[in-house]
Amino acid sequence: MAVYTQLNETDLNQLLKDFDLGTLASFKGIDGGIENTNYFVSLKAGSQQSEYVLTLFEELTQEELPYFVELCQWLSDRKIKVPFAIKDRNGIGLKKLKNRPAALQPRFYGEHVGQNELTPQHCAAIGKVLGEFHMAAEDFYLQRQAHRGVFWWRRESEIISAKLPAEDQALLKEEVRRFDQLRDNPGDIKVGTIHGDLFHDNVLFQGTEVSAVLDLYNAATAFLLFDLAIVSNDWCCNPDGSIDNAREQALLKAYGEARPFSQDEYAAWPILTCTAAMRFWLSRLIPWLDENSEQKLKDPDELKRILLYRRENPSKLPI
Repeated sequence: MAVYTQLNETDLNQLLKDFDLGTLASFKGIDGGIENTNYFVSLKAGSQQSEYVLTLFEELTQEELPYFVELCQWLSDRKIKVPFAIKDRNGIGLKKLKNRPAALQPRFYGEHVGQNELTPQHCAAIGKVLGEFHMAAEDFYLQRQAHRGVFWWRRESEIISAKLPAEDQALLKEEVRRFDQLRDNPGDIKVGTIHGDLFHDNVLFQGTEVSAVLDLYNAATAFLLFDLAIVSNDWCCNPDGSIDNAREQALLKAYGEARPFSQDEYAAWPILTCTAAMRFWLSRLIPWLDENSEQKLKDPDELKRILLYRRENPSKLPI
């Protein structure tokens, strides 16, 4: 359930008085999210009714959010289909409601596609969009260090090490070391703005076409190829942790047509597929090993299986 903060009609009207979008027709909490409270909001202006999504941010602070507000507006202005904060009559998009930062955004339509239903066509579609996303954000003027990036996984892998079997300790340590070596000598591996969490449930489809890319609140400045690796590990995996070659090649080919790979990225790709698997394995392990965690638990072994497969079966970018 993604409604941590309950709203009533008075709350909504208090927010809407700053906008010229119409009057409140209805609203409904949205199930399924983890970090934020979300509502569908219907507004009526004359005979027309328009649909929006209201997000109340439960974890990100008012000081952290301008990066994401600016990024989403930047991408939307460049025809990337992402939600963005609608500005009120004073030009302000980031609002406050129930003592929480809030944004009213356009509602996008489409369907989530289950992981076991993803086809090479779906993977090609998201590859194209991710390449266009990276190119559109190439000149974005703000930077942000990932909340769960290299410094986080260095620290957290050490903290939980004692709770892990020896082989898992060694596996984590080895993958942290491999990324550090790459980071120390990156060559021409492109750095830019990444989505950071582009799992299949953060995308809406109409048929096999992407209608929206959602939940950009893990966006950061990082290796662009790391973003692609996150997508490949999730969108192209089989239940046993192996990677479906047809889906992966469709993803990589479409991405490469939108943003051509540099020479050094060919060598870095097998390492970064492992780094991406390690990062999400670690983020799932932490609450799994914490008896007091209130987070929604996801199976960490799913990512461990992908990591082991990636180490044993290095992938290649298409030429």
